[in-house]
Amino acid sequence: MDMRGKTVLITGSTDGVGRYVANRLAAEGAHVLIHGRDAVRAKALIDEIVRAGHTAPTFYQADLSSMAGTRELAAAVTRDHQRLDVFVSNAGIGSQSDGPQRQESRDGHELRFAVNYLSGFLLVHLLLPLLKAAAPSRIVNVASLGQNPIDFDDVMITKGYSGSRAYAQSKLSQIMFTIDLAAELRDAGITANSLHPATYMNTTMVRAGGITPMSTVEQGGAAILHLVQGDDVAGKSGLFFNGMSEARANPQAYDADARKRLRALSRELTGLSPDPPHLWLAKR
Repeated sequence: MDMRGKTVLITGSTDGVGRYVANRLAAEGAHVLIHGRDAVRAKALIDEIVRAGHTAPTFYQADLSSMAGTRELAAAVTRDHQRLDVFVSNAGIGSQSDGPQRQESRDGHELRFAVNYLSGFLLVHLLLPLLKAAAPSRIVNVASLGQNPIDFDDVMITKGYSGSRAYAQSKLSQIMFTIDLAAELRDAGITANSLHPATYMNTTMVRAGGITPMSTVEQGGAAILHLVQGDDVAGKSGLFFNGMSEARANPQAYDADARKRLRALSRELTGLSPDPPHLWLAKR
């Protein structure tokens, strides 16, 4: 895909692999919409891109740990733009962010499930009109090889909590959502894929978890950029990638009933109206 003139939104793009991807796409002529919580980091990225002679990205400051903050981000992007060629859902928190203890979002949801999954779920649905206006367009969900099946009797992990379990559950949720989204958008000219960019990249999230990095943001960024602009994936949708290669996710991702339960719960938690029954009949 020729990125010149394309509008791309990347959440969590003022640091780590999101920052690298934003820099690369700006260098290729895209109008990049960057998102984060830290305005100082955002300014540093904008200044760096402008110094390199590229168009300044637009910064959207938002806290995706709340549904209100997520809706505000979608409203701001919709107000400012008529189309969105690519949406990269990259924002997230690690298994040890702000400590190993169980935490809740402003809305009372387990924090990693809220930030890593629910915010992206809501954003995609609110931004669909812009993505449809730009078709053919792409959605890329940055997930992980770390995946844990969802216990639907205790989705918020009130018992037996661990940060790694919560993180892995949120990442599998992203993958399950991507599979359903691809089916829903099959005739809309929008592809949706998820990926594990690279293992333990040298990012703030990894280092904060006390983990020694095993790969670089450049390696992970290349995998994300492949799904953003690669010609070989232009017609592919609903897939999970490990780096550059197609891979299989946790078996629960391919369980239609589990995905149906997750989707119904997600729509309820984010305040979206339930799916019409015919959509689920078509997907089974």
